[in-house]
Parts: sequence; C-alpha cells; structure tokens
Amino acid sequence: MKKMPIPGGSCSLRRMANCLAALFLTAILPQWAGGQTLDFRVPPSATDPAAAAAMRDLAARLIPVYQDPDPDRYLANLSALQMAAGNYAAADMSRQSLRERRLRSNGARLVDRALIYDMYAHARALEAESKIPFAQAFANSYLEVVPRLGDQDAYLVTEWLGTSPLVFRDALQKSFDQRRAQDSIGQSDAVDLIWAYLSFDAYRSFGPLIGSLDAEDDRRRYIFDGKVLIEAPGGVRIAAELVRPRNPSQPVPTLLEFTIYDARNYAKECAAHGYAGVVAYTRGVRGSPRHVVPYQYDGDDARAVIHWIAKQSWSDGRVGMYGDGYSGFAAWAAAKHPPPALKAIATSGASAPGVDIPMAGNVFHNSAYRWSSYVTNTKAADEKDFYDDALWRALDQKWYLSGRRYRDLGLLHGKPDPIFIRWLNHPSYDRYWQEMIPYREQFAHINIPVLTVSGYYSGSEPGALYYFAQHHRFNPHADHTLIVGPYDDAVMERGPLPTLQSYSVDPAALVDLRELRYQWFDHVLKGSAAPPLLKSRVNFEVMGANEWHHAASIEAMAKGALKFYLDAGAAAGGGHRLTLHKTSGAFVRQTVNFVDRKDSAWVPSIDLINASLATRNDVMFVSEPLTKPAEFSGLFSGRLDFTVNKMDMDLNIILYERLAGGEYIRLFSPSYELRASYARDRVHRHLLKAGERQELNFRSERLTSRRLSQGSRLVLVLGINKRPDREINYGTGNDVSEESIADGNVPLKIRWHSDSYIEIPILR
Repeated sequence: MKKMPIPGGSCSLRRMANCLAALFLTAILPQWAGGQTLDFRVPPSATDPAAAAAMRDLAARLIPVYQDPDPDRYLANLSALQMAAGNYAAADMSRQSLRERRLRSNGARLVDRALIYDMYAHARALEAESKIPFAQAFANSYLEVVPRLGDQDAYLVTEWLGTSPLVFRDALQKSFDQRRAQDSIGQSDAVDLIWAYLSFDAYRSFGPLIGSLDAEDDRRRYIFDGKVLIEAPGGVRIAAELVRPRNPSQPVPTLLEFTIYDARNYAKECAAHGYAGVVAYTRGVRGSPRHVVPYQYDGDDARAVIHWIAKQSWSDGRVGMYGDGYSGFAAWAAAKHPPPALKAIATSGASAPGVDIPMAGNVFHNSAYRWSSYVTNTKAADEKDFYDDALWRALDQKWYLSGRRYRDLGLLHGKPDPIFIRWLNHPSYDRYWQEMIPYREQFAHINIPVLTVSGYYSGSEPGALYYFAQHHRFNPHADHTLIVGPYDDAVMERGPLPTLQSYSVDPAALVDLRELRYQWFDHVLKGSAAPPLLKSRVNFEVMGANEWHHAASIEAMAKGALKFYLDAGAAAGGGHRLTLHKTSGAFVRQTVNFVDRKDSAWVPSIDLINASLATRNDVMFVSEPLTKPAEFSGLFSGRLDFTVNKMDMDLNIILYERLAGGEYIRLFSPSYELRASYARDRVHRHLLKAGERQELNFRSERLTSRRLSQGSRLVLVLGINKRPDREINYGTGNDVSEESIADGNVPLKIRWHSDSYIEIPILR
C-alpha cells in the first residue's frame, strides 16, 4: 500500500525492493564461516550470459572443499552449490535429506521460505531426469506441494513465489559491484554470492509461471466476487472487492480495509485466515469520472460498507476494520459514530488528519502537497512523478530559494491544488479536522476492542498515540492495546527489518506483526487465546535490552524521571552542557537568519546511527557520561525558558544516545516538531510575547524505549525549522502560509535561559 512520503521515514520503491531482497536472503541463507580463498572475478552484470558459467565454475570448485560442522547448514549450502553447478539430482537429494532432518527435529512439516528451493531443485531434477520442459517440471513440483497445504501456508508460499525477480537481480548486481575490484573470494563470501545468484536464477526461471498456477489454486480455495458497488449516503456508489473462503461451514466474520489506494490489498490474506476479506475504496477511486477528496467522506462511506456487509448471507454480522496509514484513519473515521456491526479495530500508524498529517505539530510539510496531487489524479505520469524524489527535491529548493509564500508551492510546480490550499486554510485543529475522526467525548462511545501498532521510527507515531491517549482519556475502561517497537511506517507491509537505516534491530523485535494482528482478531472475533505478546495495555520493546516490557499505561512505562537542565557551559566534544543541577544567570544565544538560503541543498541524514552530527539552525546540549545503565521508556517532556524577538517560531527536538565510542543513536525519528503558538493547545493559537522572558511547557508526541549504556551520554538537539521541505514560520504572528522571505529580514534571536529543562522518563 502506498503511503505519504515522510522525510526521514518511509522507503522509496528501490529501497523497498532492497529491503525485500535482504529479508528474503536473510531468511534462507544459512550462516557459515569458511577459510580457503578462491580465484574469482565477478561477471559484468547479473544478466550477463557469462554469469551462469562463472557461478557454475565457482560452485564446482567449492563443492570438494566445502565443510560445515552443522548438518542442517551443510545440507542447505551444499544444495545451493549443487544447483549452481548444475547437478540438480544431487541438489534434490540434499534438500530431501534436509527436509527429513527438520521433520524429525520439529515433529511437523515446517513451511518457510526454504520450501521455494525445495520446489525449484525438484523441478530442475525432474526436467533433467524426465527430459520435459522446465515449465512442466515446475508445474508438477508446485502441484505436489501447494494444493496439499492449508490456506494460510499456501498463501505464504504463493506470496514468496510471487516476489519479483527484479528484487533478486538488483541484490545480485549490488553484490557483484561490491566485489568488482577484487580477484579472489573467501569461501564464506562465495557461498553468500552463490545464494544471491541462485535466488535470481530461480525466480527468473519460474516467475512467469506463477500467475496461472496461483490462479488455479486460488479458484479451488476462494470465491472472488470482483468489483462490487455499494450505495453510500447521497446516492454515491463505493467500489469494493470481496474474497471469501469457498467452503465455510457457516457464515464468517469480515475484515474490512477502507483505503484511498487502488493497489495491492490483503483481501485474499484475510480469506486465507478464515474471514471474508473486503477492501472498499474512497469515493471516486475506480469511479468515472474520478473525483477524490481525501478524508472528508470516508467515515460515512465506511459505515455504509459495514451496514452492507452485515446484511450479506455469507456474513455473520460482525466486522473488524484494519489498515495502516490512510486505511487506519478510515477505521477511526467509521468509529466516530460506531455502527453496531463494527466489533473491532486494528491499525498500524493510523493517520490522524490535523494532528500528524498534512502537518506535524501544526507545521505543514511539502510531502502533503506531493501526496494530495497524487491521490487526486489518475494519470500514469502522476504516479511516476509521485515516486520521483529528485523532482520533489527540485520543487522544494525552487520554493525555498524563491522566498515566496508557502501557499505558492503549487503555483511554482505548475499544478495548483485546491485541496492543499483548503488544508492551509485550517492551521489549527479546528472543526474542519474535528469532523473527520472522533473528538473528545466521542471517544467515550467507542466500546469495542482496539489494537494499535506503532514504531519509534514511524512518522505516523504521533497520530497513533493521539488515538490511544484520547481513547483512554475519555473512556477509562477502553479495551485499547498498544504494541510499539523499533519500527518505521512500512513495517506492516514488508515486516520488521534486521537492520533499519543502519541501526541493528534487536532480535526480540523481529515479530510478524501482520500475523499478530490476525491472532488478535481471532481472539476478539473467534474466541481463541490472546497473543502472548499482548500482555497489557502498553507492550513495548526496549531497544538495546532485547526485551519486551508491559505496562498498564504510557505513564507506567517508567517509574521516575531525570530532569536535565540546559546549561550554557561548554560540553566535552562540543555543544553546551545538559546537567542534572540547575545553574543561575547564564543563557545560550541562538540566531537564525531566514534570508540566508545558501543551505538550500542541505538534506538531513535519515540514518539512525551517525558517526557525527551535521545539523542546521540548532543548539546542542550534551550530558555527562551515565554512571550506570538507565532505561528511557515513555514520552519525554520539558519546559523551555526563553526570550525571543518574534511572536512565533517552529521548534524541532531530537534526542540521541552518544555511545562511549562516539556514535550517535537516534532515540526516535523523525524529530519532534511543534509550533510554539500551539504548544499549549492545538485548537487555539497563543502567540509569543516578543522581547519578554516567557516559558513554554511541552510533552513530546514521540514515544521511545531504550536501555542507555553506562558511559554513554544523552544529547539534545534543539532547533528552529528552516528547511526547503517545510512551511517556514517567520514569526510575524500572521497566517504562516501567507508569510514570505520579506517577513524575515530581521533574524530570529533567542536566549535559552538556564531554567529550561527536559524530563526523561526512567525505569530506575
């Protein structure tokens, strides 16, 4: 499912493909350390005709010397070498021996990605032995395995088989390029390279055959009702797709996703788990003519779809809604006035319009214009443009260098967007936004189970936490569970990554969250046991500890707090001091020149680990080394004591752990942003008092949990927003979207007084 691109958060298509390849190869590649070095020059490219001969030769030379003390790992790697060498009969036997060993060990047939290579080796062996075309041999191998699997296992296998060969081609090409300058290869690296080649060779061989084989298997398992039109208020018809189990013994509950994206969906996956799967689309999507308005009508339309589902003969009258991003928002929009048939909601990174989208902390992002322009148009060129990062960076810089009003962003692009302008007309969380999702007391009437999934590195975390906090605030008995860990916005689509933007994720956090969601729905709608991981209202992975902890509330994640004051003194290694004891009198000066645009090409790092910090328009405060480990879990807060010469300013706050070795680890990402005039109240604007000393209290909307190491330091980076991909607040106190560089002739000047502090929630 496509998402709004969030700077520092979401993956591009190329990055997503690389993520998939890394996940797949990590899952099937047995780890082994070898010794002997072999002569080897990589082929020019993954698709070069010489690649097959080069890899065959490498495998043939490696087989006689390959050893491994682990029998399972030995058989798995040996089968890969045999396939690459063209000895498919031997590879088939090796994989058969491996299956038998695993069967004895596990006591049941294990369905994992290794099954793909069982099928491929067997197909190649059949091709050689029976002298039949590979297409026929692979079909025979497929039919020996997939039809015998249960629906859930078959769905997994067909999803794995359907991975694009381009994913593995790009991974192999990257491996080739990394070895381009070398003329030899160690045995361990050779095995890894052969697995990368084998994956590409296998997928390009059977890839064209999968569509028809899967379609035949699907017809046996499911009923596909195709496009359904459902009448909504005002005579509007909502397009929907329906997939359900073919032979249920009785009517089944339904899982509904309501989305704005006409792309891949999980209706069949729902059916594989024993539900009727329905995917319905925002009015205008799949319509003719297409006219899409994000957010405004989805609540009413989703309720109409739920009413329709409850009346169908195959439905048992109960509906659960799920989704991430936009479809997560739609579930909450439907629950604003919950229909009787809606029995549960499970969302990941649910968007909260007016809270975390199209702005964050009341600061508008250029990505909102990019996304709105995409979802309200259907031309192929618009989709191509949407994924063209260079195009949008150029627009960001063009606007930034022009100094024009933020409202002119669309004009500079040559495509004015009335929806984006409408959003800019509502910078406060006013009735326009309040009408879209539950507001205040409306949360009290939501008495169904809710599951929220979020991540410390998810751009949509503030929205997810907004729903969670408001639901519990206005309904103290709400059955609402939160699970949160070191995840980004794409985690439900492609699963957790072992390495996320250079950060090594704890093994404990590598949870199949989509499967966890089905287990939760099974508990709510089918009476099965609750997933063991969901032990309390708040379930969180402690980074660096490799542990899951559980708490009754966000506040209960910690048992106390450490208060760090912003001290003007110099810190070791640069910046100012972050101290546990307040000093008096001193202050830190900060000046931001809004007219200077020499930094237009600067792009902040999205890496979660950095050897050094390259920042702009900010001040840094560094603590003394921690004398013992400390667990930072929850939402940090603080009070800023300052004098400023403007009536408003946009702040961003980032926290790092600086390890004893000097590396910086981001504790959350993106940064916590807030417009000072809305820090007290996102509904009403309270301007600053220019020239007067004043205080601003805040509570972060960025939740995290990490065990800070002994000897590490806490680093606070306090910045002023001045970058090409954000609205710029020049501080006049007027409508920010109407301000221009002409309003910034006087630089922003701040004194951060030593009474300023942040409070870090700590489990002592």
